[in-house]
Amino acid sequence: MKATVFIKPGQVEVQEVEKPIIQNSNDAIIKVVRASVCGSDLWFFRGISQREPNTLVGHEAIGIVEEVGADVQNVKVGDFVIAPFTHGCGHCAACLAGFDGNCLNQTEMGSSGFQAEFIRFTNANWALVKIPGQPSDYTENQLNSFVTLADVMATGYHAARTAEVSRGDTVVVMGDGAVGLSGVIASKLMGAERIIVMSRHADRQKLAKEFGATDIIEERGEEAVNKVMALTKSGADAVLECVGTEEAVDTAVQLGRPGAIIGRVGVPQKSDMNTNNLFWKNIGLRGGIASVTTYDKEMLLNAVLNDEINPGKVFTKKFGIDEVQSAYEEMDKREAIKSLLVMD
Repeated sequence: MKATVFIKPGQVEVQEVEKPIIQNSNDAIIKVVRASVCGSDLWFFRGISQREPNTLVGHEAIGIVEEVGADVQNVKVGDFVIAPFTHGCGHCAACLAGFDGNCLNQTEMGSSGFQAEFIRFTNANWALVKIPGQPSDYTENQLNSFVTLADVMATGYHAARTAEVSRGDTVVVMGDGAVGLSGVIASKLMGAERIIVMSRHADRQKLAKEFGATDIIEERGEEAVNKVMALTKSGADAVLECVGTEEAVDTAVQLGRPGAIIGRVGVPQKSDMNTNNLFWKNIGLRGGIASVTTYDKEMLLNAVLNDEINPGKVFTKKFGIDEVQSAYEEMDKREAIKSLLVMD
């Protein structure tokens, strides 16, 4: 089968590799219909984070179940499914508490990356999210939205959920990539009255407003803080940190009113940070790995099916599997908000 392989910073390529097989009784083999490139994939593509060469990549996909292990009862061959990157088991303490991103029974993330023609999916019995019908029953926009439910939409929702966004709130969203834009959608769903997005890119600003943003701030650092304070007088009720840098977290603390909560979902790029400023403003810092299966089953899948949300609009460029290098490059150069991979 064809699969995407990381070669070195700045280079991925499609190679012919062995098709995965069932290895454990809770595995499923999925024929991929659509996959995507995630903003977190750019960290190793840019050489910012370390990754072993010649490893398979990708963690967002939808597809058709082709084979299941003996213990998989909740999905069957032929089912159309979302493949969340979290692989929760559904019965450990973390999953039962609604934190399947921190499942205590995760053993691996599957034997192959998701930017491929087939994947082996572990913890398939509970973690896979079944979509009614077949791909042919849905529009292109709906199919694209289903792909976001494998990660970015659920991650943006996690930012808003952990920040405890409530009806009437003022929310600041830091990060205008697919996760930040999904955070705008989530904040709107939760009833936020004012949604301020930090963005310098016209295409992302336009989409943010379409999703429900009320204000755009292009400034950074102290200028951005001053502008938010001028708009809000006392600071935001909630801040969604969808970047992951130390500067972003530091700015988020300054943007919140006393007692605000920061929902942090940007993958941390520094191992430590100064938390003293949280103390002096009674600011809460929460967040982490999203609870993808939990949120999809709880409400996000139905929100897409009922046309309440259309997060698939974050895909602004479409590629075939053989064009995966271009898919990465377009995102790296910010010429695509998010790259979609469509399988034959």
